[in-house]
Amino acid sequence: MTVSVPGPAPGPSAPGLRERKKRRTRDALVRVALELFTTQGYERTTVDEIVDAVEVSQRTFFRYFSSKEEVAFAVQRTVEEEFVRALVRRPPEEGPFDAMRGAVLAAWDGVGETIDRVVPVELYLRTFFMIESTPALLAAHLRRSSEMEETIARVVARREGLDVDTDPRPRIAVAAFSGVMRVTAQMWGKGTDRSLAGIRALTERYLDHLGPALSLHWREPGARR
Repeated sequence: MTVSVPGPAPGPSAPGLRERKKRRTRDALVRVALELFTTQGYERTTVDEIVDAVEVSQRTFFRYFSSKEEVAFAVQRTVEEEFVRALVRRPPEEGPFDAMRGAVLAAWDGVGETIDRVVPVELYLRTFFMIESTPALLAAHLRRSSEMEETIARVVARREGLDVDTDPRPRIAVAAFSGVMRVTAQMWGKGTDRSLAGIRALTERYLDHLGPALSLHWREPGARR
């Protein structure tokens, strides 16, 4: 599932009653599904259990989601789209790394409220660790990450006026950035501060290491070999 590059957010408008009802149903399906996935396991949870808990039909579930996998990543997709929107909005004079760094930090600043509109942030964090420990979902996560990198590379190329299919630099830059983000997520999962503020601080700190980590030598002058 490729994340599309979103355009500018539409102006505020009050959704109609029908749209609000559809949104409430979708959000209820996400909340119940993630709660079941994180308490009894993704593989052991059935679509029937999800729809029974929400008191809707299977047909309603599949109107919103094509599979259990899609609902498992529903909130993550929202987070990714928030990052892409933030990247599109970055000042044009910023270079690729500065733009991606600014975008991810801006996304983390506002993502708590975005997540909380659908599920409690604590449930989102539990879902993150559930995905990491579920082989089927981890494989899907890696596939989605590759698709997300391609989306970001195309945004970067467009910002820089480059053809992503002939100039390798956007994909190389995004690969380095994504590598830092993967390390950040791994270290955050192993740490004691598993809050959104914690991962934001770790993200900022690790991205600041990217330039020095790519320098020719790491040893201090005069250090013995």
